[in-house]
Amino acid sequence: MCASERRWGRRARTLLCCVLLSVWESTWGQLRYSVPEEMPKGSFVGDVAKDLGLKMAVMRLIERGRTQYFSLHGMTGHLVTAERIDREQLCRLLEKCVLRCELIVEGEMQVYEIEVEITDVNDNAPSFREPEMQLRMSELTALGSRFPLRDAQDPDSGPNSLKSYELSGDEHFSLAVQADHGVDRRPELVLAKTLDREEAAFHELLLKARDGGEPSRTGTARIRVVVLDANDNAPVFSAAEYTVGVPEDVPVGSTLVVVTATDIDEGINSHVKYSFHKISDGASELFHLDDDTGEISLKKEIDFEEDSIHELEIQAHDGGELSDTTKVVITVTDVNDNTPELTVTSQLSEISEDAPSGTVVALLHVQDRDSGANGQVRCSLDAGVPFRLQSSRGSYYSVVTTRQLDREEVSEYNVTVRAADGGSPSLWSSTVLTLRVLDVNDNAPVFSEASYSARLPENNAAGALVLTVRARDADWGQNARVRYRLGEGRVRGAALSSYVSVQAETGALYALRSFDYEEVREVGLWVLAEDGGSPALSSNVSVRIVIVDENDNAPQVLYPPAAGVSGAGVRGWSGVELAPRSSEPGALVAKVVAVDADAGQNAWLSYELAKATEPGLFRVGLHSGEVRTARFPLARDAARQSLVVLVKDHGRPALSATATLTVVLAESVAELLAELGSEAAAAVPGEAAGSLTRWLVLAVAAVSCLFLAFLLLLIALRLRRWRRSQLPPPAGGVLRGVPATHFVGIDGVRAFLSSYSQEVSLTADSRKSQLRLSPGSCCDTLPARPLPDEHALGEDTACTHPPEADAAPVLCDDGSACQSVWEAVVTGCVCPEFG
Repeated sequence: MCASERRWGRRARTLLCCVLLSVWESTWGQLRYSVPEEMPKGSFVGDVAKDLGLKMAVMRLIERGRTQYFSLHGMTGHLVTAERIDREQLCRLLEKCVLRCELIVEGEMQVYEIEVEITDVNDNAPSFREPEMQLRMSELTALGSRFPLRDAQDPDSGPNSLKSYELSGDEHFSLAVQADHGVDRRPELVLAKTLDREEAAFHELLLKARDGGEPSRTGTARIRVVVLDANDNAPVFSAAEYTVGVPEDVPVGSTLVVVTATDIDEGINSHVKYSFHKISDGASELFHLDDDTGEISLKKEIDFEEDSIHELEIQAHDGGELSDTTKVVITVTDVNDNTPELTVTSQLSEISEDAPSGTVVALLHVQDRDSGANGQVRCSLDAGVPFRLQSSRGSYYSVVTTRQLDREEVSEYNVTVRAADGGSPSLWSSTVLTLRVLDVNDNAPVFSEASYSARLPENNAAGALVLTVRARDADWGQNARVRYRLGEGRVRGAALSSYVSVQAETGALYALRSFDYEEVREVGLWVLAEDGGSPALSSNVSVRIVIVDENDNAPQVLYPPAAGVSGAGVRGWSGVELAPRSSEPGALVAKVVAVDADAGQNAWLSYELAKATEPGLFRVGLHSGEVRTARFPLARDAARQSLVVLVKDHGRPALSATATLTVVLAESVAELLAELGSEAAAAVPGEAAGSLTRWLVLAVAAVSCLFLAFLLLLIALRLRRWRRSQLPPPAGGVLRGVPATHFVGIDGVRAFLSSYSQEVSLTADSRKSQLRLSPGSCCDTLPARPLPDEHALGEDTACTHPPEADAAPVLCDDGSACQSVWEAVVTGCVCPEFG
């Protein structure tokens, strides 16, 4: 069989072994594969997706080392090599070389561990550190003497490692192989025949090392033996083995151990030199041996995590080339010099605020390269955050929520995860997890005030801004977008929306029409705020709009009655009042009555005498409007006095009206009529004057009849009272409801006529007379008592009067009419309109 066929058969067996050794422990989520070393990049290792039973899953491969040896084919789910793997470089001192990586399945927060064993391939031949060796031997060396040789190194393992040694070239020497602690095989040169320097000053030998691979590989070293004169004592070390413990943070240049060997010879044969007899490549870079003192010092920082034990062989040889060897074992002790490594394996960047408690937001991996307590890691979170750490399989931790989150309370979390080891002092590392909380529409809009009110002047312009309501929603985005609308309502029977409107986006409330305080004084409504969530949430607030009065109404004079309109908006009034010439100062002559439709100070009225025939004769009450005499009337005073009273409100600007009164100074009605008649005659010529005279005569006759009827009625009442006084008094009193002051005699009538003069007021346009009672003579001066109904009129009431007394109605101050002079004046009955 040729060599190529043997290599093909070996590779086939290796691949078959890889397939047979692929094991999946589904219970623990662990995969195990085997692959030979030195496979080309992209070589198939295992079908991860198939072995895990995952379909259409997003997987990610994580390796904790500095070099990534494997990769995951995203389309097929196959695990392949990422580069050529050299087992001897990775696992120099390990019998079994296993590489570990982790598989993260996105979305499931699940971690699977993958172990890949790297099997050895016989790709290294045995080699000697020194391909040429030289030994010096005395010609007196005894037969059977053994001389240790430098052994060969084969990085391969198992059957591919060093198997045997062969010696050729000279019959004076043979080869013996000794097992060191049952592991290493050390070649020794054995003297088989006595040396004779004179016969041969040196001997050339060839040492061959062979491994157990198929085919086997060999390495050779040449040995030159120089025969010397006799040196019969070899150096001897003080200890067969030196053991020392060194902390890994020992400074460079520090002396670790000193080996000593002595030679009892004298002279040059007793001078001992030291050298490394056996040392690995890595150790040769770390340690330095002083060949004169045997002091071993540190050339480079050592790392416990890389190699914790170093074994060295030191040889001492004298000037005669006799030697001795000893073993030095340097044990490196761990120092807490590695901070914990905290890796975020998987993390959510955002989470809904209504996510249930226990939701996993991140998966963390923690490791510490130190050992013992220095490598024990404890993880913790910031205090006061709604998260906790939950231990997962192995060195994994999950960060989970402890309650539902509230975006309105905290919209984004920066959670610091801290990992501290158990060393003294403790080392720690940390990482920050940033998590944004997504909004859910769980907050209704809230108005900035519990209720709103505004004052709006009347006569406002249509579209005027009344006020602006504000509502804020603690949510975010569309859920926080607030729109406003009016609630249902009516104002004076009309829809509220015809009076006011609200801007949906800004909450500005506008008046759609001009308001009149005299019609609408207050408008109450509700404004609703609704957010843009689904479903939408809403709230409402009450709004009160108070209409503020403006001085847009002039005073309106109720008494004296209107006689026409004069001026631009200023009302003119006219009337005739009787004032006896015997009136004392302060006597009531008339009363001007006015009202104002406005409110507040806009309706506060004041009266003043604007014009008078005799300025000093009369005065007007500032707030009452009463016209009184200011002094005694004099004979020189004109009988007819004209007064103009100005009525003014307190608005800004003030509005006013005027009332014109005609006051006749006369002691009797006859004088009044004469005065009025003369004026009428002067004012009306021809037939009009004759007609006026006839009307005056009729008026005087009517007054006389009334006076006669009054006297008769008074006499009858007095007789009736006298007659009833002769009878026993009734249980209820003399007369129910009739004061004794209502019964007067002729003197009382005369006093009445003198105090309450009667006059005829004539109007030029109507030519009709009307009997008027002076202000204060009717309802103002009589006691306010209800008028008895027609069934109550009888013997016990003073309101009985002849029917003809109703022919002359009497007007009160407010313009309403009493039933008769007798009822209003004598009996004390009030006007029906007042009852």
